[in-house]
Amino acid sequence: MASLDRVKVLVLGDSGVGKSSLVHLLCQNQVLGNPSWTVGCSVDVRVQDYKEGTPEEKTFYIELWDVGGSVGNASSVKSTRAVFYNSVNGIILVHDLTNKKSSQNLYRWSLEALNKDSSPTGVIISNGDYDREQFAENPVPLLLIGTKFDQIPENKRSEVLTRTAFLSEDFNAEEINLDCTNPRYLAAGTSNAVKLSRFFDKGGMFSDENAVPALRNVAAKCGGKAASVLNGLTMR
Repeated sequence: MASLDRVKVLVLGDSGVGKSSLVHLLCQNQVLGNPSWTVGCSVDVRVQDYKEGTPEEKTFYIELWDVGGSVGNASSVKSTRAVFYNSVNGIILVHDLTNKKSSQNLYRWSLEALNKDSSPTGVIISNGDYDREQFAENPVPLLLIGTKFDQIPENKRSEVLTRTAFLSEDFNAEEINLDCTNPRYLAAGTSNAVKLSRFFDKGGMFSDENAVPALRNVAAKCGGKAASVLNGLTMR
């Protein structure tokens, strides 16, 4: 069997926003029954058909790197995470729709991963000094995903969705809002599924042999699944 190309996608956001549940849903198409805190990094894999049904169709692995969500500013915390940011083909930014602070913190997460700024100072949407041009020329595809959509009161949904629309514009990224405990939000044919496929299909997602060398360097830190990926044991 011919080997498949692999691409690396970071999944970033604060602790508790539902990154692990999201990754499990994306890779297993199942709800994660008992999510736990991610320490360091956890890697899971899904198989994606690029431009399915066209002459350009090809199949490749997507490695979803769920990075632990501590937002501490200590240099030791950042230096530990930095090893996961090598050779990135795409970034999924995850926030809790019921927690405005988790949305604001996406700016510091994105800037940290893209090495645009080592300090999060001033990079908050509410004070108006965030520069959208920082992402205008960004070559790394971004996708914004809001979780816990089911927990937003009906009378608050318009306000929340307006806020996420501004986030999407700032990051020059499409947005998906969902409930990780309900697979129907990503069912085939839905607008969310189309956006997800479009994100994975972007040209910048493709890699060559050297696009994901960091996987081998940090397999021990990421645990058993990363080792399984390296051995080709997680094909789905």
